[in-house]
Amino acid sequence: MQRFGHRYRMSWTFTALVLAGSLFVPAAGSQTQAPFRSSVSSIGAAFRAQMTSWHKGCPVPVSDLRLVKVSFWGFDGQAHQGELILHRSYTSPVIGALRTLYNERFPIRRMRPVEAYGSSDDRSMAADNTSAFNCRGVTGSSSWSEHAYGRAIDINPLENPEIRQGVVSPPGGRAYTNRSKQAKGMIHSSDATVRAFEAVGWHWGGYWHSLQDYQHFSWNGR
Repeated sequence: MQRFGHRYRMSWTFTALVLAGSLFVPAAGSQTQAPFRSSVSSIGAAFRAQMTSWHKGCPVPVSDLRLVKVSFWGFDGQAHQGELILHRSYTSPVIGALRTLYNERFPIRRMRPVEAYGSSDDRSMAADNTSAFNCRGVTGSSSWSEHAYGRAIDINPLENPEIRQGVVSPPGGRAYTNRSKQAKGMIHSSDATVRAFEAVGWHWGGYWHSLQDYQHFSWNGR
C-alpha cells in the first residue's frame, strides 16, 4: 500500500506540473533554425575560367561582379547555401532581402549561377533555378536586361513565370499562371517576399502592366 501511494503521488505531481506549464517537453519534430550565413568575394580565376554568362561587350566588367554565397531554405525544408553573381554595388540589398526570406522560411528550389545551365536563361528557368547575373538582352528587345548589369534577381521561375502576350516562360510555369493559387514558392502581391525586397528599395515585376514577370526583382523596377 505504501509503494502504491508513492506512485500515485508521483503521477499526480507530474500531471500538475504539466497543467501548470512548469514542465517543458520539446515538441515533436522541433529543431533549432540554422543561422543565416552570407559572404561576398571577387570572381576568382577558377570561376572566371568557366564563366560563360559574361562575354566581351557586356555592359559591366567582370571586376565589378561578385560571387555571393547565401543561406536559403529549400523545398525539402532544409537549410542550404546558394550562389549568385551580382554587381558589387548591389550585393548588400539582395543579401538583406534574402536574410528576411530566410527568417520567414520562404522556400527556394535551388540557387546556382547560370553557368550550371550553359548560361541559358531558358534552361535555368526550366530548372526552377534562382539566379541573378546573366549578360543577355531583354526578350524581344535590343536593350540589355537588368540581369546583364548584375542588378536583378529571378526567384523560383517555375512557380513565378513571366507572362508576355499569352506566352509563359518557362513553359512549365503554365500551371502557376492562376495567381490566386497558393503553392510552395509562389510570390504574391504584398506578401513577405515582395515586402522584403521593397524594404531594400527593389521592385517586383509582378506589378508591371504590359507584362507580368512574377519571378523578377530589380533595383530600378525594370
